[in-house]
Order: sequence, then structure tokens, then C-alpha cells
Amino acid sequence: MLNVVLVEPEIPQNTGNISRTCAATGSRLHLIKPLGFDISDRQLKRAGLDYWHLLDVRVYENLAEFFAENQVRQMRLFSTKAPRCYTEAAYEDECYLIFGKETKGLPEPFLKAHAEDCVKLPMIEEARSLNLSNAVAVGVFEALRQLGFPHLKQWGKMKQ
Repeated sequence: MLNVVLVEPEIPQNTGNISRTCAATGSRLHLIKPLGFDISDRQLKRAGLDYWHLLDVRVYENLAEFFAENQVRQMRLFSTKAPRCYTEAAYEDECYLIFGKETKGLPEPFLKAHAEDCVKLPMIEEARSLNLSNAVAVGVFEALRQLGFPHLKQWGKMKQ
């Protein structure tokens, strides 16, 4: 199982989309307060409405509480400031994929303290960043690809 961690997410639609990605992939979602919305926000639920029963979501007051309650053996911090591409990193089962808030990303001191765990999504220089829910999807599916898509259906039934 993967763990997706959103530090101070601000936009309910992004978190709703990320919730749906987590539910569909069997990934656990961790939300670090303060949140820019109420967890029962209808915009949040609308984005992943029919998947909420599949979602394992946990909420923490701050990063300190998150680390106190979880045994994090491996983490990948996604940031536009990171020195290496997300595909250059290895992802293990139970990895924590950590993303910052939409307007500021992860705190600089946190990134510097864990520089070896930082990864980025490549993009043109003029682009500031990708949408948070898109970045999470890219990170989750790269980790799952490396793990062989465990417990996920990998086939479809195309109508003739």
C-alpha cells in the first residue's frame, strides 16, 4: 500500500480528485492541517463521490503529529525545487508520497532536512507547477508501476 500525504491542502476539488485516485489504487490518504476546507465540503466529496467508501483517510493536526503516529521508512517529497526526477527514485511498498499546498508547496526547511528524498516532475522552465491532483496521480502511478501494480486490475474487457 502506498501513502499519499497532503500537507495543508487548500483546494477541495484537488483533494477530492486525489481522494478518488487513492481510493481507486488502494492508497491511504493522510491530510495535514490546516485544511483550506471542511472535510465534509460538498465540492470535496463531489470530485470522488462514489469512491468514498473505498477511501482510507487520516487527518493530523500538524507534521509532528503525523510523524509521531506513523513509522515512515521511506518517503518521497515532491517539489519543483528538487534536484532529481521522480523516475530516478525507487519506491517501496508503504512509501509515503508527500505533497505541499497548492500555493507554496512544502516548507523549505522540511525539504532541506530531507533533500535526499526530494523528487520533481520535469516541465518547461516557464511553467510554475502542475496541478496538485495531477502531480499526485503521476507520483502514485510511477510508484505502483515500480511495484508491479500490486492488487490492481490490469486488464479491461473491450466490447467487440
